[in-house]
Amino acid sequence: MHKRRILVAPLNWGLGHATRCIPLIRKLEEKEFEPVIASDGDALLLLKKEFPHLKSFELPSYNITYTSKGSLLKWKLLMDTPSILRNIKKERKATKKLVEQENLSGIISDSRFGVRYKHLTNVFITHQLNVLSGNTTYLSSKLHQKYIRKFDECWVPDAPGAKNLSGMLGHVKNPGESIKYIGILSRFEKKTLPQKYDIMVLLSGPEPQRRLLEEKLLHSFSDTTQKILFVRGVIKEEECRHHNSNLTIRNYMYGSKLEDALNSSKLIVARSGYTTLMDLAKLEKKAFFIPTPGQFEQEYLAERMNRLGIAGSCSQNEFHPEMLKKSDKFYGLSDPGFVCSFSGLFSLFEGE
Repeated sequence: MHKRRILVAPLNWGLGHATRCIPLIRKLEEKEFEPVIASDGDALLLLKKEFPHLKSFELPSYNITYTSKGSLLKWKLLMDTPSILRNIKKERKATKKLVEQENLSGIISDSRFGVRYKHLTNVFITHQLNVLSGNTTYLSSKLHQKYIRKFDECWVPDAPGAKNLSGMLGHVKNPGESIKYIGILSRFEKKTLPQKYDIMVLLSGPEPQRRLLEEKLLHSFSDTTQKILFVRGVIKEEECRHHNSNLTIRNYMYGSKLEDALNSSKLIVARSGYTTLMDLAKLEKKAFFIPTPGQFEQEYLAERMNRLGIAGSCSQNEFHPEMLKKSDKFYGLSDPGFVCSFSGLFSLFEGE
């Protein structure tokens, strides 16, 4: 019997969109669908490494970069809008070609507006029903919701109730029937392992902010007496070395090695990207968050975790290693506990 082919296409903006698609791709295979992968850049490289047996295709790149000054990010993204809109049009053409070439039965787009096709079932994945942008939040949220309505369903990787991870980002007053909460998406499982590291630094996100935080943290931990695993979040072969033997540096880790490293670390220092929150909630880890400067979503999530007593946080400029000593006062992250029926969710793709 021919398996129904489902296109899974995450945005290449950091690695979070790609990594949260990993458990979804596994579930599709488990339910006898055949996933087809499409993305660009590091997101595509990551998924090809995770699923070498699946067909994969390159989509037009949005070419999103950050500013070195966080306060200018919103205005840079505004200036980039015409270019992004052009790329959405290119995406739509590329998607049409893939639909015809690969005989697709459905589409799951993680934050790629142009990856949809009017004669198929189209699903959009986002944890941002509201898009925070400072004094333009109302406008950016309404614009985002307008795009979401072009899809048949919107899947929100979170719990629907009061106990949730995304707060106001993923929850609106009247979500409507097309909004489906699917529980947190994580490729990891909690394991009981010996604690090898006092701290694990997990970097991610677009340049130049990833590099700026890396430089600050390496300097901060240069004379550390604690055991630290420092994952830079760059996909390169040549490893970076450090004079301090307490500091183990890796360019990138994935799969079971990353899962074991996270389970073997007492405290995780990371960006407050939503996928990171989901992973750490699944593993029930203690964390300290440093949001990407100028990214309102991450700043909101870090502040919310702090306010709820779940995890400490500070701005990139303020960070000092002494701040990590207060981490014992926080509860740590935990899974909201909402379980989704993937059989029911995927039944959307089974109609003619």
